[in-house]
Amino acid sequence: MEDSFTLTLLIIITVFAGISSQVLGEFFKIPSIVFLLIFGVLLGRDGLGILQPELLGVGLEVLVALAVAIILFEGGLNLELKQLDKVSGSLRNLVTIGTLITFILGGMAAHWLAEFPWEIAFLYASLVVVTGPTVVGPLLKQVAVDKRVATLLEGEGVLIDPVGAILAVVVLDTILNSSAYSFEIVTGLLFRLGIGAVIGGVSGWLLGSFQKNANFVPEELKNLVVLAGVWGTFGLSQMIISESGLMATVTAGIVVRASDIPEERLLLRFKGQLTVLCVSVLFILLAADLSIDSIFALGWGSVFTVLVLMFLVRPLSILICTWNSDLNWRQKTFLAWIAPRGIVSASVASLFSILLTQNGINGGDSIKGLVFLTIMMTVFAQGLSAGAVANLLKIKSNYAGGAVIVGCNQLGRLIGRIYQNEGESVVLIDTDKDACEKAKQDNLPVFESSGLDPEVMEKADITSVGTLVALTNNGDVNLMIAQRAIEEFAPPKVLAIFPLQNDNNVKANKQKINQPFINELPVKVWNQYLQDGLFRLGKTVIRGKGDAIDFQQVHIQALITSGEMLPLLVRRNGKLDIIQANEEWKLGDEIIYLLHDPRPQLLKRLSGVSASSRLNLEKLPKVEEIPLSVNIKQA
Repeated sequence: MEDSFTLTLLIIITVFAGISSQVLGEFFKIPSIVFLLIFGVLLGRDGLGILQPELLGVGLEVLVALAVAIILFEGGLNLELKQLDKVSGSLRNLVTIGTLITFILGGMAAHWLAEFPWEIAFLYASLVVVTGPTVVGPLLKQVAVDKRVATLLEGEGVLIDPVGAILAVVVLDTILNSSAYSFEIVTGLLFRLGIGAVIGGVSGWLLGSFQKNANFVPEELKNLVVLAGVWGTFGLSQMIISESGLMATVTAGIVVRASDIPEERLLLRFKGQLTVLCVSVLFILLAADLSIDSIFALGWGSVFTVLVLMFLVRPLSILICTWNSDLNWRQKTFLAWIAPRGIVSASVASLFSILLTQNGINGGDSIKGLVFLTIMMTVFAQGLSAGAVANLLKIKSNYAGGAVIVGCNQLGRLIGRIYQNEGESVVLIDTDKDACEKAKQDNLPVFESSGLDPEVMEKADITSVGTLVALTNNGDVNLMIAQRAIEEFAPPKVLAIFPLQNDNNVKANKQKINQPFINELPVKVWNQYLQDGLFRLGKTVIRGKGDAIDFQQVHIQALITSGEMLPLLVRRNGKLDIIQANEEWKLGDEIIYLLHDPRPQLLKRLSGVSASSRLNLEKLPKVEEIPLSVNIKQA
């Protein structure tokens, strides 16, 4: 009875410490693995001694295996094939060529710098070729970066985990069976990957079919069926050939996601919560079982080994693997810096340490210590600096351009044309067939559907653009669309025209939804101006300094207040953005705006203003800064 209570207390403390780490990570906006490592070591055998994972015996290995299966399935489930297609070449290279580069150079570094024997050095290298979705995923949630970069890092983390784990098993088999030939090593690796992919593909198809056709089963039970299916897939694959289960679970997740199952969001949410729990428990237990003395005993050579991985091997791998891609140098630099190791490295290293010791081979504790040193150095250095590096390189998602515009009215179409003319991506969405036809006539990409449909939002590629703006004539619908978009996709910038009421303001402020252009925008009025041709389209640049800028802003604000001017977009630091209400202008801002021009059509034609010229950007003297200096002197 006492032993069972001890184990119960062990699990309770582990879960409490793990979830507390997740909460602290969210609060401080840094990867939760930092706190998981700290709490694990603090509560473990070299800390306070509260947690003793060895009491679990082989149960720890069982927990690791089942939890890693869930983690990798969830990683595969989150991979979007449409996004992967955009970086497929670079991703393929990272999983193949990149793995080989890290394996060879990492093994050489461990041998020459850490003074490991060759076989142990390459076993270590096989363990650290993986980056790991358990670290990369949470990091990218807290440091929202360019979608292509995020997709590449997520795809690499998920797909390279089974490759690295199988590679490590093959290397271990080679050490334990010194008579193995190179051909046997390669065929063993490919055979495990192939068997896992086939079993995972069939299982994923069956699970996807069940989700779509088993209407008699409630959604909550369907999620549990998927959980049972994942573990069944993992177990079956492991029974056929060892270490093929990881590839099977990843493949099953990818196939289920591609099956386009109903209520996919519920499954993603359920698996995401399970993954957080699994990661929390595993990292605490594995860190608690770590001997700090074994890490210090490694010496400075091991530190230099990890530094070579971070500052030489990873950048070289990215340079070669993305050589022919259209990624810019900023994106490549961020990819070269971010390669934290995670739970698969830690769990497999812990298992190998035991197996090497059981077979009378020295180096088990050293490998485990060096792997955990690699995890600590990469997680702390890269995880804590990721936000600052992303800001420095200007690849955060808030630097993303383009827009999804909900509303094909005159104002929405005009903004769409401006975006298109400025070389920015834009997509329009509306339920009005006639309005959509007009957008098509303007050569604008448009979806005739509701902005509340998440599938349409995905097709509009909302995850890759910088701004969502809801401009329909129904303010309540606009607010609802903005709220749904934030909940489902969290785009960097969400704007919506909605009535300024107390309830609406509370909801909008809570979810960071802003009004575009100006508060209480009379949409119907400006749409009517556009339809009747009672407007001119102009631009101006904020110049001068001190009082000149202040006066220019007052001048513009006076025109806005009088209803004569509607600011639409601003180009700041080379990026085009839809203007928010109460925008503060900065030196160098280029403002694109509408000016109400009530002159009769005949007079406009006599003065040379045609319909086509109204859609060209003009420097209109009414809002230019030319007369401002005179006014300031007079004041």
